[in-house]
Amino acid sequence: MANIENQKFIALDISGKNYLSWVLDVKLHLSAKKLRHTIDEDNTASNEERVTALIFRRHHIDDDLKYEYLTIENPLELWQNLNDRFEHLKAVVLPKALNDWSQLRFQDFKTVSEYNSTLFKIVS
Repeated sequence: MANIENQKFIALDISGKNYLSWVLDVKLHLSAKKLRHTIDEDNTASNEERVTALIFRRHHIDDDLKYEYLTIENPLELWQNLNDRFEHLKAVVLPKALNDWSQLRFQDFKTVSEYNSTLFKIVS
């Protein structure tokens, strides 16, 4: 990714492993730019708002995903396609996080910072 210095947050990986955090980042940034409505059903976004939101979103996805969704010109359609592709990850990630949480023991770590790091990974 040549434009990584221009990105506001980590781009969506083609595997979708960071999809859940990416969705939150996109929603927050679109809200800050007053473009959140571009991903809502039945929105009345202007063409300029749609293009701005689409450029922003395409800038924050993996290059291979860009090529796969190259013909999509509507930010809502891109949002829904990515959602359809990666939404199932919640069903995979949540049970693993719950299991990791139940197995987490302070005594298994050498330092408090290692424990905190693992704890925050589970929570996120």
